Amino acid sequence: MKCSEFLHELTDYLDGVMDSPTKAELEEHLAWCHNCYVVCDTTKKTIEIYRDSQLYELPENLRTRLRSAIVQKCQSRKKAGPA
Repeated sequence: MKCSEFLHELTDYLDGVMDSPTKAELEEHLAWCHNCYVVCDTTKKTIEIYRDSQLYELPENLRTRLRSAIVQKCQSRKKAGPA
């Protein structure tokens, strides 16, 4: 298995929705490919962190300022044109 094939299957692997032979092949790849192991482990940990987090409601004045800043940035990029 190539790294590109592993990355293509990563979501199904992490979701646990793949057949046993493919899962075994991916796990074999993870056993020797440090780069894919790091990508898989980091992605898994990121999912766990976000799964356990709770929503934080921003104060209204902060939401308004943030929204204005985003709109202003988008408009300035439209005027500047493509980079």
